[in-house]
Formats: sequence, C-alpha cells, structure tokens
Amino acid sequence: MTGRTLGCTKPLAAGSHLRDAVTMPAETAYHDEVGDLAGVNGEAAALAIFLRRVKHQQLFFANLQRPRNGGPPVGKQGRRVLKRASGPAPALVMRGWIQPPLFTTTRDYRTFERERHADLANPWLIRARRAARALGEARGWTRWVASDVDRALVIVLSGHAEGESIRYTEIFPALRGRGLPVGRTAEVLDQLGLFTDDRTPAVDRWLDRKLGAVAPGIRGEVESWARTLLDGGPRSGPRARQTAWTYLNAIQSVLLEWSSLYDHLREVTREDIIAARDAASGKQRESRVVALRSLFRHAKGNGQVFRNPTQRIRVPRQAGGVAQPQGQADIDQAVASATTPDIKLITALAGVHAARPKMIRTMQLDDVDLGNGRITVAGHIRPLDDLTRQAVLHWLDHRRTRWSNTANPHLLITQKTAVELGPAGKLWTTRATRNLTATLERLRVDRQLEEALTHGADPLHLALVFGIDEKTAIRYADSARALLGEPGEQASQ
Repeated sequence: MTGRTLGCTKPLAAGSHLRDAVTMPAETAYHDEVGDLAGVNGEAAALAIFLRRVKHQQLFFANLQRPRNGGPPVGKQGRRVLKRASGPAPALVMRGWIQPPLFTTTRDYRTFERERHADLANPWLIRARRAARALGEARGWTRWVASDVDRALVIVLSGHAEGESIRYTEIFPALRGRGLPVGRTAEVLDQLGLFTDDRTPAVDRWLDRKLGAVAPGIRGEVESWARTLLDGGPRSGPRARQTAWTYLNAIQSVLLEWSSLYDHLREVTREDIIAARDAASGKQRESRVVALRSLFRHAKGNGQVFRNPTQRIRVPRQAGGVAQPQGQADIDQAVASATTPDIKLITALAGVHAARPKMIRTMQLDDVDLGNGRITVAGHIRPLDDLTRQAVLHWLDHRRTRWSNTANPHLLITQKTAVELGPAGKLWTTRATRNLTATLERLRVDRQLEEALTHGADPLHLALVFGIDEKTAIRYADSARALLGEPGEQASQ
C-alpha cells in the first residue's frame, strides 16, 4: 500500500467492501467514513471536528499481535514463576514431513542468558527434563547433579526446533565454561535422539599420530591390522587395548624405515625382517618379532601380501628372573598406610587374594557372597577369609552411609562413579600403595610366591587356588624351587 496509511474507525465489512476500501484513496475513505457516521447517528456529527484531525490510523488484523520478546521475562526480572503442570507433560506433535536443511549452521550456546533466552515451555525441553529426572532416579544422582543437568538442558533446548541436531562440539564450550556436566547432558539428549557426537574418535587420533609419516600403501594395511586388534574381525576376537598399543609402538620405527624404501608391505623381504630383529635386543626384540608376525599374518589373510616373510623366524624367549619375596617391613608399611575403608579393602584383595588392580576396580557387588563365605575374583570363586570379610563389611557400611541412592553395581565406587555405572579409575585404585615399596602388583606377586613356598612348588595347586594359566603357575613354581634350593623339572625332549 502506498501513500497514506488507511484510516479506519470501525470494523470493515468482509468481501468487496474491504477490497474497495483498500483500493480507494485514503482521503476519500476518511470523508465517506465521517458521512456514514453522521447518517447513522446525529451525535456522530459532533465528532467530525476531532475526526478531521486524524490523518493516519494503523490497521491491525485480529489475533496477529505478538509480544516482541515472547511475553514478560521469566524469573527474578519478571517476577513471574511458571507453575509446573500437575498432569503429564504435553505430548509432542510431530509432523509427518520436515524440510531438510540446505546447509548446517553452528550454534553458539555461550551467548545464552537465562533471563532473555530461556523458553521453559519448549516441548523438547519439557520432554528432556522428564527424561533427566527418570535417569537421575535410576543412577542415584544427587540434587546438585540433577540441578546442573537441568540447567544445561535449559541452555541447550530453549531455542530448539524440530529436526535440529545438537552436536558435541557446540555444547562443550558453553557447558564446560559454566561448570556443567557435558557427558550426562549428552546422555539425556541421546536418549531423545537429538545428539550427534561429532568428535574425532580417540583411535583415529592415535593412529594419525603414530602413522602420520608412514607411506600410504603401508599405512592402509597397518591401520586395518590395528583396528582388527582393537575391535576384532571375522575370525578373531578383540585384543586388549594395551596389546594393540604395545604392538604398534614396537614396530613404529621399523615402519618409518620401510616407508623410505618401499611403497607397500608386499615389497618387504625376509632379510628386512631379520635386520629389524637384529637391530633390537632383549625384550624389545621379542616384542618386535611378535608384532611383525601378527601384522603379516593379517596382511596375508586379507590378500594384501602374497607370502609371509616372518615365517620360520624364531626368537628365543627371555628367561624370567627368579621372583623374590617381599620384605616383612615393606608389607607392614603397606598395611599401616591402609587407614580408610576403601584402601583397606583394596590392600586385602591384593595381598590375600592376589587380585590385579584391574580385577579389584571391576569387581561387582554380586561377586561377594557373605552368606556362603565366598568371593569371586576375575571369575574364579575363592573362600572368603575373616580379614577380607571384615574389610568388605566395613566398606559396605561406609558406602551405604555416604552414597545411599547409588545404582552403581561395582563394589568399589568413588564420588564421581557413584552417580554413574562405570568402574573406578586406575589411578584411584593404585593410590592405595603409591610411593611405597610394596605396591599392589608386588603384593600380588608375593602372595602367589608365598603359596608356592608354603604348600610346595606345584603348578596345579597354584592354578587351582588363584585361577591363573599354566605358564604363569609354572613360572611361580620354578621361582619357588630356586628359592628352596630344589632341582627344577627337566623339560621333556
């Protein structure tokens, strides 16, 4: 509409009247309006003097006015508190078709201000808060953790629209800067199908760091081999992460040397393998040959090489030294340093049941059977002695008092894992004997050696008591014979 804005002092009739009023000049419409008023009611003519002063009048249509900022502010600024609905949360109305985005934009949640941007009526936020309450009850969240997750959800979902995806790299700087939990918030968003983890996997960063300078033809097969070690393959199960790290570290220098000479693993000869073996010594030489044998076996199975150059290349295993018993003074020092319930239990499990640190921190509550006097360590059932029983009862009483609502099934938990389901960290477990001579590993070795010295150097007895494999049992039996001065068993020819 050009010229003057249409003046109107009464509702316009629908149809042609509105169309004619819009198309006629503004001045003509104004005089016609005054004439109509004078014809209908004589008193309206007295208003003509005032109506002539009205030059412009804004035309509005019904139910189209909206507050500029979506209504009065919520919280302290507006002095208005939204009441929680007593009934169930309103159901989300999902459309059958969503316009796919033409391109992806990055949202900056760091500029969020609760007084200005909070939208507590957002249906996705209502649903997320309900899911967070259910998850918190299942995990035993404290009220502080639940409050922090709720604050994070308000920041992330106040302006959320249907069809949008929330990425990890977007919420991390905003939540971490406010001291809010990123992982638990992402878990709630993932339950609703709103979360996308766009982080680079740790294994990819590790491989890029180790194989960045390796020739592409060699790197492709080495990367496939490393991923098979970690994740398993059609004919092999996954290996321990430490095994993959050890293998790749053992041959990294060899791969860099080959990259300057060859473009593919099929060019590597038997002489190259022997040269790589002779360049190392001791345990490093054995680890290098074992890793190369595993690599070329995988490449041969995938058809990347025509023959395995590591065949019939043997490295004699290093003879292990004689295990020595721990001094009594060192053991007394470790026992005296165990002053808290958790450290007492950790020390008892290592010194009495010869449990490794990983076995200790991954033990479940169901592994302790107080009624039948049994304990399960790494799948091996053992009788529960009085010392360990008292340590378990003391710890369970402390755990029940401090974390009464926790849902973590592990026996040993911390302040962090009490609101999660995972095990305690490695550093938290090994802190029990940190800076001491008698560490948890030495206490474990001393316990197995003591059993061999006390009940005879019988590998079958050691394997039955501690659930260890036959090679480990034979090694402890040989150490016990050497300490007792008995002749070792002669290997059959």
